[in-house]
Amino acid sequence: MARRPQAVTIKHVAADAGVSLQTVSRVINNEPNVRLAMQERVQMSIDKLGYVPSIAAQRMSGSRSYLILAINDRERTIADWRSRQGSDWVDQMLLGGMLKCAEHGYRMIFELVDTHNDHVERELGATIAALQPDGVILTPPHSDNPLITGFLAKQKIPFARIGSIAAGPGIAMTMDDQGSARCATEHLIALGHRRIGFIAGPREYDLSNWRIDGWREAMATAGLSCDALCVRGDFRYDSGVLAANALLDLENSPTAIIGSNDQMTLAALDTARMRGLNVPDDLSLISFDNTPVARFTVPELTAVDQPIAATFSKAVELLITNGDGPVTYQPVVIEGSLIERSSTAPPAPHGRA
Repeated sequence: MARRPQAVTIKHVAADAGVSLQTVSRVINNEPNVRLAMQERVQMSIDKLGYVPSIAAQRMSGSRSYLILAINDRERTIADWRSRQGSDWVDQMLLGGMLKCAEHGYRMIFELVDTHNDHVERELGATIAALQPDGVILTPPHSDNPLITGFLAKQKIPFARIGSIAAGPGIAMTMDDQGSARCATEHLIALGHRRIGFIAGPREYDLSNWRIDGWREAMATAGLSCDALCVRGDFRYDSGVLAANALLDLENSPTAIIGSNDQMTLAALDTARMRGLNVPDDLSLISFDNTPVARFTVPELTAVDQPIAATFSKAVELLITNGDGPVTYQPVVIEGSLIERSSTAPPAPHGRA
């Protein structure tokens, strides 16, 4: 059996260049106080041997771990994975985060943390101790959990809070949920709709309320009533069925509905079909997230495209390049966009516009 070729390590580079391991590490990490001649000497050995720096070699200097930790909610993430319902939130956050990490010679580690307060600090503490990340990215609902943000601030670990606008430690970042909901509502109003229902997400997510605010703002600007037209779900399909039925059971039912995620909007689409309604002729639909399912429904769903990958990419960039910079209370906003497909149209002449 052929033996695997021995991998080139930092020890080989140090021996070839005739320097210490610490000197090679300082060169790899672009640290100051390394003479130009020494940098060139070490780099020549790296190039000659074909050495690729490992995280272990990069960490030898002790100043950085070259790891960014992204944290997501355990219960909801596992439920989504098991249901296999097409949500690509995790895929997109890894896409944006991992690619940006790779640009800077970092790695992204993805962990699930329980949201229950009696678990979260213990779990997070164990994870931080094991990985010693250079930065942490928090996703809702962790983003505004004072136990988590307080713990990270006390540990002096730079972190970004996705979906948060609250003042406090860390870098607050949003995907302009309020503006996106306003844009979606304005699109329907421009088509001629006057009764526009809204299926909101759960209260524990601040972004659920921001989306309601955007919808209400557009409706108020157009002089339209919001009475009884907002029903809450929990981001799951079954809650979307209940919410859609509640809206369509109204005496003066909406001619259009905006769902706060693709699963609830898909439920509204199926519910409309069960009632003999045609989309978009009898009912227009707009969704949030623009996950793969939005492009494979019949008709395809008009959707707010959430810039998840771009947001995580920006979070990584800020943590790496400005993690020790001053705290800013102005949230970093990455704007989404409305992708128009075939689930929206002007209301039918016989509809309740």
